[in-house]
Amino acid sequence: MNAAIIFVLLLALMLTGMPISISLGLTVLGFLFTMTTVPIESVALKLFTGIEKFEIMAIPFFILAGNFLTHGGVARRMINFATSMVGHWHGGLALAGVMACALFAAVSGSSPATVVAIGSIIMPAMVKQGYPKGFGAGVVTTSGALGILIPPSIVMVMYSVSTNTSVGQLFMAGVIPGLLLAILLGLTTWFLARKHNYPRMPKATWGERWIAFRKSAWGLLLIVIVMGGIYSGMFTPTEAAAVAAVYAFVVAVFVYKDMTIKKVPKVLLDSAAMSAMLLYIITNAMLFSFLMTSENIPQAMAGWILGKGFGVISFLLVCNVLLLLAGNVMEPSSIVLIMAPILFPVAMKLGIDPVHFGIIMVVNMEVGMCHPPVGLNLYVASGITKMGITELTIAVMPWLMTMLGFLLLITYVPILSTWLPQLIYK
Repeated sequence: MNAAIIFVLLLALMLTGMPISISLGLTVLGFLFTMTTVPIESVALKLFTGIEKFEIMAIPFFILAGNFLTHGGVARRMINFATSMVGHWHGGLALAGVMACALFAAVSGSSPATVVAIGSIIMPAMVKQGYPKGFGAGVVTTSGALGILIPPSIVMVMYSVSTNTSVGQLFMAGVIPGLLLAILLGLTTWFLARKHNYPRMPKATWGERWIAFRKSAWGLLLIVIVMGGIYSGMFTPTEAAAVAAVYAFVVAVFVYKDMTIKKVPKVLLDSAAMSAMLLYIITNAMLFSFLMTSENIPQAMAGWILGKGFGVISFLLVCNVLLLLAGNVMEPSSIVLIMAPILFPVAMKLGIDPVHFGIIMVVNMEVGMCHPPVGLNLYVASGITKMGITELTIAVMPWLMTMLGFLLLITYVPILSTWLPQLIYK
């Protein structure tokens, strides 16, 4: 009964158009004041202890690194390198977009940042070459979603904070699924381009490829520093985020010189604003999680599911449906912070690997970012392409179907997620 009251109250507040973070906070306070005897001091305490985790510090640093890279010319050089490698295939420039998104995802940690950085450069170039605008928008919108699957990933940090799962293991678990999804999106792009005979580019010589690689090397080196540092145990994911931010600043301002010192304060302010928004959501989500735990809702739900005889296959199917439905009304950070504490205990009782479950959640978030009404990538792509959301939704459909097929593969073939972290952390 209490669970029903809490969720109805949360849904009612969200339907008024209130931001999710405030809806969460008001739901908790409203319920605690009227339905329980929990002292209000514990709420204030939880507000502070909720974000007193070392892993959370990674979020502002990855946001800052992503912003420096977005404004610092790294994306353009990555696109040039990708074009030199795959531009001569069917739909070459579109394939270069997929490859560039995968490369940029490995340094940014954010899907919208990947869509902005790559899309704003490659979309005009594709239209100029004669590609239909919808085709280019479909490629960039869905490939941009790789930003939260290929490590580092802000959403993975959120999951780690919610469930106390190792961030390092989650990052390693995202490598194979991330590369596999990039290949599948590339195949979908190539197939459509071949079918419609979209333009190809002249084949680059090995000399041109070497020059493009050399120019993009400073950006690509960040992938090696972050993943190599975590993999070797040289630093934790949080320390890797701080290193990435400093490195991205040096590359953008002093190496590529595409960003002047005068622009740095604006990037810092933008990053601080985005970080504050996410930290506010995390704080309120932690309060919500505290309320759930104090009312024994996750445990009751676990008991109910196990009592109904749900096995691993049916439970994961229900999870996917729930998370995809949540993607219709909420953005990824909120979904992970609300749903993970509820679903995670059930997954553990069923013997599902916590890292595998984390990757399933992240892939669901990717799909949610590419369909309406709240798909963040759709809105970002809409701003770049000046296309309507309905038009964009139709455009992304072939790639969205590929992503749904990939979601089923990741859900029921756990070794794709668990093999690499088990190899490294055994």
